[in-house]
Amino acid sequence: MILAFAGSNSTTSINYNLVKFTADLVSNNQVEILNMANYPFPLYSEDYEKAKGFSNSLIEFRDDIKKSNGLILSVNEHNSNPSAYFKNLIDWLSRLERNFFEGKKVLLMSASPGARGAQGALGIVEKLVPRFGGEVVATFSLPSFYENFDPAKGIINTELAEEHQKALKSFLSKI
Repeated sequence: MILAFAGSNSTTSINYNLVKFTADLVSNNQVEILNMANYPFPLYSEDYEKAKGFSNSLIEFRDDIKKSNGLILSVNEHNSNPSAYFKNLIDWLSRLERNFFEGKKVLLMSASPGARGAQGALGIVEKLVPRFGGEVVATFSLPSFYENFDPAKGIINTELAEEHQKALKSFLSKI
């Protein structure tokens, strides 16, 4: 099973749209898509952890990661960094279990309305994944999302569509 999710908790996340599109292209593996808008984790603090511990949804999410053969992850960007939501998610998961990505192959993607395609966040997360036991086996960045993606057709820029297919194919060959 492949677990697919975006690093955004927005109900209108373009990264979630990219994750859904990518997951729909996978044919020989079961894919479970998680909408992180349904996972409202509180802001991490040591005081909160001591007072309330770990939520059931955090434990279930970690267990979903552990059960998977690989991850399709697309991260959003705020001010050239991963979103506060995604950083918070990483903070919670790492407190629950340091190597929560242990042995997982990851297709890491990013999308943004801008011309850089959230490459700042993508680069940061690409370096973070191995710290928690995972391996980024392929990356893909989708710039200018609203010009290059159609909800009914997917990636409409031919060159970007080919890059996306190549990254997905590389990821699937490793899991």
